[in-house]
Amino acid sequence: MSRTTMPLTQAHTLPRWRRPESLLFLMAAAQPISFATWTALLNNFVIEMAGFTGKEIGWLHTVREVPGLLAVGAILVLLVLREQVLALVALALLGAATAVTAWFPSYTGILVMTLLSSIGFHYFETANQSLQLQWIEKGDAPRVLGRIVAAGAGASLAAYGAIVLLWDRLGLDYNTVYLAAGGLTLLIVLFATFAYPQFEGHHVQHKHMVLRRRYWLYYALQLMAGARRQIFVVFAGFMMVERFGMKVSEMTLLLLANYLINMLVAPSMGRALGKYGERNVMGFEYIGLTLVFLAYGGIYWFGWGIVIAGGLYILDQLFFALSFSLKTYFQKIADPKDMAPTSAVAFTINHIAAVFLPASLGYLWAKSPDYVFLLGAGMALVAFALICLIPRHPAPGHETVFSRGLPQAAE
Repeated sequence: MSRTTMPLTQAHTLPRWRRPESLLFLMAAAQPISFATWTALLNNFVIEMAGFTGKEIGWLHTVREVPGLLAVGAILVLLVLREQVLALVALALLGAATAVTAWFPSYTGILVMTLLSSIGFHYFETANQSLQLQWIEKGDAPRVLGRIVAAGAGASLAAYGAIVLLWDRLGLDYNTVYLAAGGLTLLIVLFATFAYPQFEGHHVQHKHMVLRRRYWLYYALQLMAGARRQIFVVFAGFMMVERFGMKVSEMTLLLLANYLINMLVAPSMGRALGKYGERNVMGFEYIGLTLVFLAYGGIYWFGWGIVIAGGLYILDQLFFALSFSLKTYFQKIADPKDMAPTSAVAFTINHIAAVFLPASLGYLWAKSPDYVFLLGAGMALVAFALICLIPRHPAPGHETVFSRGLPQAAE
């Protein structure tokens, strides 16, 4: 790890590729190389190698979300590690666990590897989100975050494209692909470790848990975002394999189209966020999600085919890409010293529903899959009602429509 430290105010003297923003782009690309590959192969891998049903996949995702619930523990880790170091260590753990996933093709083995990779994923995301909010200026945040989303989508696109083109042609197996993806993430971490200095933020972050009353709407939206995400992550892809029998190459092709669209439109999403504001963008997101979840139910009610299901899957992921607007909302209302501890707290809140929903909904799925998506539509409507409480111009003292014009104390 580079021992050189540099204040952000001096970062502009570095070559462009060594600046903080470039490191954020690099890490944004490194993470999905492993995670997107794991996601692309997961449903086929667990069904073919371990005979998973909806119950087992529900428990797997519950285990996967436990580290997210414990993300608040990152505050303790930050007592001994810088956020930049924590991000790279966690990213390395994600890569290593992904690389050896196929070595453990049993129910217990898959759950253990999922837990390890999830620790890496969630602690990386906790540190990375905090670094983004500290290193990117508020005025540039919508544009830069949109480009970062596009970079991540581009990396996912490359991973999926390689699987689509080479899986059948070269007769690839799960072990080869997992090793290649995890190994590439580890190589990027190694490069980032020695190529970049340790950047010093403008504000020293609090090293203790931060819970503030004036952030209550942000916490509530994080809770609903976590619940909504589980419907898509756990069951939308599983439906494509279980109901329509999609093969690895076909499922990956769907994901490929998904991320190609995200890569192309994410910068425009950032510009739209800057123009229309968080309330309008998030409101559009959750109205769209409500309609998508209801349409998912239509697959079971009306017998709609794979083409409609695939189109809904792409729309679902496209709406999910708008979630970075929640980051900019918090950046506008927060004390700059709260970024690191609140990112950890927010990840924990985000995963409260995520830990309990997958396993419980797995049993509901076994009886009535359409009810799972109907519940998702209800969650999206609740989130939309909360979004209506965001003021047009969020700021400290203007966190919700109720506090407009009534500045509040930091606590």
